[in-house]
Amino acid sequence: MTTPERRTFAIISHPDAGKTTLTEKLLLAGGAIHLAGEVKARGANRRARSDWMKIEQQRGISVTSSVMTFERPQADGSIITFNLLDTPGHEDFSEDTYRTLTAVDSAVMVIDAAKGIEPQTLKLFEVCRLRSVPIITFVNKVDREGRNPFELLDEVADKLALDVCPMSWPVGMGGEFEGIYDFATNRLFQPHGPSREFDDSFQQFAGLDDPKLAAALSAHGLAKLRDEAELAQGGYASFDLNAYRHGDLTPVYFGSALKRFGVGELIEALARYAPPPRPQPAEPAPVEPERGDVTGFIFKVQANMDPQHRDRIAFMRLCSGRFKRGMKLTPSGTGKPMAVHSPILFFAQDREIADEAFPGDIIGIPNHGTLRVGDSLSEKADVRFTGLPNFAPEILRRIALKDPTKTKQLRKALDDLSEEGVIQVFYPEIGSQWIIGVVGQLQLEVLISRLEAEYKVEAVLEPAPFDTARWLSGEARKLDDFSGINRSNMAKDRDGNPVFLARSAWDVGYQSERNPDIAFSATKER
Repeated sequence: MTTPERRTFAIISHPDAGKTTLTEKLLLAGGAIHLAGEVKARGANRRARSDWMKIEQQRGISVTSSVMTFERPQADGSIITFNLLDTPGHEDFSEDTYRTLTAVDSAVMVIDAAKGIEPQTLKLFEVCRLRSVPIITFVNKVDREGRNPFELLDEVADKLALDVCPMSWPVGMGGEFEGIYDFATNRLFQPHGPSREFDDSFQQFAGLDDPKLAAALSAHGLAKLRDEAELAQGGYASFDLNAYRHGDLTPVYFGSALKRFGVGELIEALARYAPPPRPQPAEPAPVEPERGDVTGFIFKVQANMDPQHRDRIAFMRLCSGRFKRGMKLTPSGTGKPMAVHSPILFFAQDREIADEAFPGDIIGIPNHGTLRVGDSLSEKADVRFTGLPNFAPEILRRIALKDPTKTKQLRKALDDLSEEGVIQVFYPEIGSQWIIGVVGQLQLEVLISRLEAEYKVEAVLEPAPFDTARWLSGEARKLDDFSGINRSNMAKDRDGNPVFLARSAWDVGYQSERNPDIAFSATKER
């Protein structure tokens, strides 16, 4: 049997660039939903289906990655399955986003037409570059006042060091916006009705010289389109599939997610150009999707997606083989085979049982602490996927209970949340108060919110005398000697690994100079 076609991709952007709106409109265009607004959860106005946590609803931001699967028939009668991974845009959740980007084969980068490349966009792009993830750029909100399209393209080329290839072009912007012209198909998409939305209709032309264009556009709009299109097509790189798939070129589409302009073209581009499942880095050798036995890795664990059932779902990227419900896989963490009886396919919070899955698919495995982020699963237990690290926290806090009788509940909650990767927990050698480590401030707010909402535990965070943490490795005798001298700075992580809690970056440098036989690492891979 031939493997069905898959496109597994993430959407990355700076907060407020329109990522969640684009997610909804991609699902609408892909037929996964039938009405605009269906992705908005019932009773929670302006909240995307993929944003289900209480704090997400209150703040209107995504703070956890979610997965949505939908199918789209192609002109030749084939069907492509799209696995869309929505990621947090907020910089405080870069660790979750990084791990999510290890599970995709391509990405869509959303840029606000008025703001261009923003700091978080740049950070996320660098993560994609580390893994050579190919990127399609979507310049959003062109129906509002924005920067000159050439200025935006030049910024993408300069800041990201990429060749850019405009695939479509806006006819004016803001108040002068008259539509989007697609260079590949010579189709013109225009706004209709009082709401100025796109209604799936388009006009077909023979090319930019077609005299019929004069009837569709204003004289000013037509002249501007012809002048700018000539410059755009002559001044930038032509589309090259290999250059795009190697991460050297980004095709650029202009549009408006809110008004649905350019969304259909974006899906077509993903179907036509985005790579199918790619080989995944692993030891002893990269795993090819054509490999016969089933392999995969856990890139995310999420607790309490359904608070009524206290569930715990591990998200697995399937890398090879044909997975069937009920088959036994061996996790690298325990080495004990486990039967996967109730694998899940996702539509954000909604889910259905998956009877089978193929390379590129994301399935959820219900479990109770057996699976953790970074675990490899395989039929033969002969492979370990690499490249899913933990990062050293940038903020450390002590945690104190308001009700001391709830120590057991707090420990369970912290174990759960550290398993997800939301926080890291360190247990000091001296003193009883646990230390919480996070990459960004907002994660602390999420921690307190989730402790209260999901575990009925009220806690406060207090300043810790430490600034950062480093994992230690080296000869056992040297580690014991170092720990004995620096006991007030030593802790264990949840796996029992030795951790040095430093009071400053200078402290890290000083100790690593004095102890050359010990490695002070800012990342830890399982």
